[in-house]
Amino acid sequence: MNEYTYPIILGILVGTALRVFMLRTDYRQYPTYLHGKIIHLSLGFIAAALGTIAIPSIMEKEFTAVTFLTLAASQFREVRNMERNTLTEMDSYELVPRGNTYIEGIAVAFESRNYLVIFTSFVVTLCYLALNIWVALGAAVVCFLLSGMLMSGSKLSDIVTVEEKSISFDGAGLYVDNIYIMNIGLPERQEEIMKYGMGFVLTPKEFSVRSTIANLGQRQAILHDVSVTLGVFRDSGTPALVPLIKRDLNDGRIGVFILPQEKDSKRAKEIIEHVPVLENAIQMPSKKGRRNLS
Repeated sequence: MNEYTYPIILGILVGTALRVFMLRTDYRQYPTYLHGKIIHLSLGFIAAALGTIAIPSIMEKEFTAVTFLTLAASQFREVRNMERNTLTEMDSYELVPRGNTYIEGIAVAFESRNYLVIFTSFVVTLCYLALNIWVALGAAVVCFLLSGMLMSGSKLSDIVTVEEKSISFDGAGLYVDNIYIMNIGLPERQEEIMKYGMGFVLTPKEFSVRSTIANLGQRQAILHDVSVTLGVFRDSGTPALVPLIKRDLNDGRIGVFILPQEKDSKRAKEIIEHVPVLENAIQMPSKKGRRNLS
């Protein structure tokens, strides 16, 4: 044991604990329990070790050891590729798939969280060696709070107003409120849709939000989250029983048509409101182009 032993142990423990804190299996069922978690926790431990060892290496003037951080960055990019490939393969077997935009967002999140672990372990070890353990523990708390803020992100309720609306048929045309969804000609399918279907209208709070909710990946994320949580009344080979989202081209509203097995309008509305706003779907208009729709 030497002067670096306790700082290294603390840095690795805090970094690994942070990865545990950021690893959550929610209604989206990812990462899967249990083996998916083991993979991510193992990578989190490696990231914590890399961030921790960098400080003693610099103090001992072993600058070549710091180059391992560059190697780590390339390896964690492979984590993103692994997540992307795994989720893409899984997506082909979903009744209501996530979509490529949602998958890319999940993959980027898992890569970035390893970098947060490296940063946290680096800072905690530096504070321990440069000052004392109490400052290091304080830095750990700050890093946990910062990571919690970065994990939260935006959700749809921040940018749209969600309202339940009735579904109806005008001839063979299916409508949510006054937004056309699709054409259903078979009377049997129309009866099933009226029995099990639900409709919601998402109204953007600002003009700039129109392009975000118009993104096909963002729309697919809404359908997937609702279908995973409440189930979906369909099976393979039933194209008429497909949840869909369509736009009102005049005002930018979107009509959400779903077929949940558990017909709970209150819960469905809450799920839609908590769907994450996908980073790849966010547009960045100029401030001059922003105006309130009201």
